Amino acid sequence: MKQSRPAVRPRFWWQAGFSVAALVLALVTVISREWIELLTGWDPDNGSGTLEWVIVAVLGVIAIALGAAARHEWQRATATSG
Repeated sequence: MKQSRPAVRPRFWWQAGFSVAALVLALVTVISREWIELLTGWDPDNGSGTLEWVIVAVLGVIAIALGAAARHEWQRATATSG
């Protein structure tokens, strides 16, 4: 028997998409901490790396929060469709 995909609200797709984007940016920051300087030419922390670690932490928290919200949305949709 083929199961159909639950009808999720558009909110799920926004939450999931932004969660993935935040996670990717956090990983890029871990891999190459100088991306802000390369992209903008601006060095706000004078090369100490503090700003980059703050960015990693904030983006990590955003990714986790949005991922949890998207999971909740998915569970809500599966509960109402099943």
